[in-house]
Amino acid sequence: MATDFDLFVIGGGSGGVACARRAAEYGARVGLAEPAEMGGTCVHRGCIPKKMMVYAAHFAEDFEDAAAYGWSVPEPAFDWAALIAAQQKELKRLEGIYRKLLSDGGVRVFDGKAQVAAPGRVRLPDGSEAAARTIVVATGGAPSRPEIPGAHHGIVSDDVFRLPALPRRIVIVGGGYIAVEFAGVFAGLGAETVVLYRGDALLRGFDADVRAAVAEGMRAKGVDVRCGANVTRVEHQGGGLLAHTGAGEAIPCDQVLFATGRTANTLGLGLVEAGVELRRDGAVAVDAWSRTNVPGIYAIGDCTDRLNLTPVAIREGRAIAETLYNQNPMQADHRNVPTAVFSQPPAGVVGLTEEEARAEYGAIDVYRTAFRPLKHTLTGRAARTMMKLVVDKASDRVLGAHMVGDDAPEIVQLLGVAIACRATKAQFDATVAVHPTAAEEFVTMRRPVPPPA
Repeated sequence: MATDFDLFVIGGGSGGVACARRAAEYGARVGLAEPAEMGGTCVHRGCIPKKMMVYAAHFAEDFEDAAAYGWSVPEPAFDWAALIAAQQKELKRLEGIYRKLLSDGGVRVFDGKAQVAAPGRVRLPDGSEAAARTIVVATGGAPSRPEIPGAHHGIVSDDVFRLPALPRRIVIVGGGYIAVEFAGVFAGLGAETVVLYRGDALLRGFDADVRAAVAEGMRAKGVDVRCGANVTRVEHQGGGLLAHTGAGEAIPCDQVLFATGRTANTLGLGLVEAGVELRRDGAVAVDAWSRTNVPGIYAIGDCTDRLNLTPVAIREGRAIAETLYNQNPMQADHRNVPTAVFSQPPAGVVGLTEEEARAEYGAIDVYRTAFRPLKHTLTGRAARTMMKLVVDKASDRVLGAHMVGDDAPEIVQLLGVAIACRATKAQFDATVAVHPTAAEEFVTMRRPVPPPA
């Protein structure tokens, strides 16, 4: 006998769990199926373990900088296996928390892969079927490999967390979030790190000043960043690898990490058979309410390839629950979403880039500053912080805020509040600075920079 659900969620990542819990809170009968660890990519193969590695990489500089402040620090030594073991222990704890939140919230959990059997019907992991008035597909995405000879010799981001040892030399292919973040990790932990990116600047889609500042900061920390370059094949040679480039170089290394994009996890879910429209790249096509073209079937998160960020997936999932079960129609707003890149140095941004603002508003003012952080006046480290505000001339409203430097991810969260509230430059100026901090520069920039010729 089939089990009936008001809502069935296929996928137990951040978005799926948020949707299921919120719907159950409002009294819906909810089921959720997940074939891997509860918590999804963010918890187990993305945000959380990556941030732990970023912390680990920072200690190399912290030990060095301590001497400038009077500390005598013994020669440090890094243990990759100890880091991975501690990390996996914490991730196992988090997985248990996710499961408890679901069970305590009244969500029935199925371990294994569920599929859409037909509109209004779900095929459960054991092969039986259940009726579900609403189905939410929240299956996320997976890292992809380029179609080049020898690509199987390389690894993708999922594999980093299972490496048995820290590579001495690594080539990272790509120029987005994942590439620049792992470049900082491996370089900070002592690996010779080369980044090869076919574009003309890292972090496509970010403000030009952010892209330049991140690349400059990475190079200052010893990362060999090469733009306009790409790997054409990977060759296994002896005990290592050779990464061949289109320019005819052969770069010896121990690992090649492909950070060249992700694809939506939509194969084998029964979506096509149920009539659900998929885009050419395999992502689920949805409207502003996260509805597919088939009534009763929704999709959220990375499998829709809209704005692939964990908090956005959570917002999309909760919006469905609010709309269907709390008489509170809600769409997830994808504008002015604050985001951070945990590169070294890190970046935090919210709102429009200078290029986007000029295209949309025409007349704008740009305020920009760059300085050495107070901490490094004693260490002598070649570190710089860049901050930037993009302002609409007509209304004085701040359209975008951008920062590269220590604490940028923390600072941009509250800048996101200001921009969501449509704050003006005059209101920024009227705010008393907190001194001495880096963040005070956002309320003390008085004069716009000259416009481009």
